Amino acid sequence: MPTKCVVDCATGIQSYIEMTAEEVADREAGAAAALALYDQEVAAAEAAAAHKASGEAKLADLGLSADEI
Repeated sequence: MPTKCVVDCATGIQSYIEMTAEEVADREAGAAAALALYDQEVAAAEAAAAHKASGEAKLADLGLSADEI
């Protein structure tokens, strides 16, 4: 079972205790949500790069140089 570190701020004592099943489930759900958000951000960045390349290609087809684009 995974553990978590609990720090008593008054004394500075650290103790490691096992996480409950609910805490493990929450942690896994949070990790899955973070991964989904990351995948969305990567997909958006790839789409933006594809749109930019498409736009630059269309401008080049019109006869503009790389410096003009």
